[in-house]
Amino acid sequence: GTKESGKNVEMLIPIGSGSFVKAKLEDPQHVIIGVGAGVCIEKTVDDSIRDLNMRASDMDKARINVTQQLNQIINQTEDYRARLEDLARKKGGGPVEIV
Repeated sequence: GTKESGKNVEMLIPIGSGSFVKAKLEDPQHVIIGVGAGVCIEKTVDDSIRDLNMRASDMDKARINVTQQLNQIINQTEDYRARLEDLARKKGGGPVEIV
């Protein structure tokens, strides 16, 4: 990785659409990391790794939260569907398909 690389090591830097430019690493101990709103700051490799791991953990927590909310909505929808079908039967109507 970058941390173990020496100065002036040649690298390929992605510039999008599967294209790269050749570059030489000037400072293997620091990276530029985005902190939001288009702002980037320089940090040590270790600090950057720590920040990125925290971001990944936060994203995982958010994913779990959204999954739980989705499951609650699905359960509520199933409850509403059962209630509507029950009401339709009580009103004497035929089978009701609720999509």
